[in-house]
Amino acid sequence: MTALSPGLSPESATRAAGPGRSAVRRLAGSLHRRPRLRLAALLTAPLLWLVLAYLGSLAALFLSAFWSTDTFTSEVVRIWTSQNFEELVGSPVYRTVALRTIGVALAVTALCAVIAFPLAFYTARVARPQRRPLFVVAMLMPLWAGYLVKVYAWRLILSEGGPLDWALRPLGLSGPGYGLTATVLVLTYLWLPYMVLPIHTALAQLPDSLLHASADLGARTWRTFVSVVLPLVWPAVAAGSVFTFSLSLGDYITVQIVGGKTQLIGNLVYSNVTLNLPLAAALGTVPVAVIVVYLLAVRRSGALRSL
Repeated sequence: MTALSPGLSPESATRAAGPGRSAVRRLAGSLHRRPRLRLAALLTAPLLWLVLAYLGSLAALFLSAFWSTDTFTSEVVRIWTSQNFEELVGSPVYRTVALRTIGVALAVTALCAVIAFPLAFYTARVARPQRRPLFVVAMLMPLWAGYLVKVYAWRLILSEGGPLDWALRPLGLSGPGYGLTATVLVLTYLWLPYMVLPIHTALAQLPDSLLHASADLGARTWRTFVSVVLPLVWPAVAAGSVFTFSLSLGDYITVQIVGGKTQLIGNLVYSNVTLNLPLAAALGTVPVAVIVVYLLAVRRSGALRSL
């Protein structure tokens, strides 16, 4: 701190510090007196980026889905037509692939929820408090590895004569190989941490008094789970399901590596990008529309109100 010169008032010292510093102080004072203006200044840049980068790209995707492609040159013809969407609705192949994709996403979400509950309950309620952070880190460690590394590791595990076949051979069984089952299995492994973490957080915040009260009233374990634990943890399950469902719905790399001949929406989009871009754009609107409907259904159920 610099000492003021004799006879120099604080106002004079502020003016002597320069007009720049005075303008900054006036701006800070104005923002302090107007909290809405301060909030708008903080959110303008990220919201502008969201509108331009995300919503703008979705608008461009939807617009290009109404174009067509020259069958001879594969060049995009910018003429308004609904041919691509008519082909999606009228083709049984595309309907089958769309339903299969939704089924895979729902199966992965359900498996993640079933597996995540006992894991999260142990880490949040059973394990010793000093060990709980270690278990949480252990469950999140797969996220530290590369996506392709994990998928190719599972390709090796699921291969014919691989580790899974070797482990199941004494039981007279064999691994699923490459196909739809392998796709669901690998996607469940990939997205499981996104379900475990919110459920673990919700269970850790669950009051012990509610569990004790349920036991005092004579409720058995299953009754306590259904009537007490599940309603309180359901918002966390809904939040985790949004991640697992949306990530599974748009995945196409895992299907290419371990899916064998299985085709999902993402594979069709990828294969048509260079050959028929408008058709690929129309196919790309399917998972976007599905996830919007899914989010609306989750919101309507009231599961997100307490998040």
